[in-house]
Amino acid sequence: MKERILEFLKNENKTSAQFAEEIGVQPSGISHIISGRNNPSLDFVIKMLEKYSFLSAEWLIFGKGSMYKEPRMADLFSSISINEAVKVNEETIIKDKKLTESIQGRDNETLSSALPEKEAVNVIKIVWFYENGSFEEFFPRKR
Repeated sequence: MKERILEFLKNENKTSAQFAEEIGVQPSGISHIISGRNNPSLDFVIKMLEKYSFLSAEWLIFGKGSMYKEPRMADLFSSISINEAVKVNEETIIKDKKLTESIQGRDNETLSSALPEKEAVNVIKIVWFYENGSFEEFFPRKR
């Protein structure tokens, strides 16, 4: 379990001191677990799983499955599967459809008050990132 705790800390970019403070244990306790001197207690595991509800208990305890219960938001450079992207897109479409249905039939004044106001913004730069690590920038013309 020590290796999985270290992997979790690395993945979450946490120091052992931050980790100890977040779950409410002494930093020396974390040090003893990481060094292999002590094994994590049941109380330690429970505190960890309560604090990090997104963490998979099966992964932490048995090393089975993925570290996280559900997919986390991908960063700019991680790749997500087509199925994940489709699922996210479907959820967005459903939310948009529900919003449309809830405001359908209202007049323009009511419609404009039902939608959140957006501040006018201008696009400064568009960047395309490619799988090979290269990128292109596009700067739109100012009007």
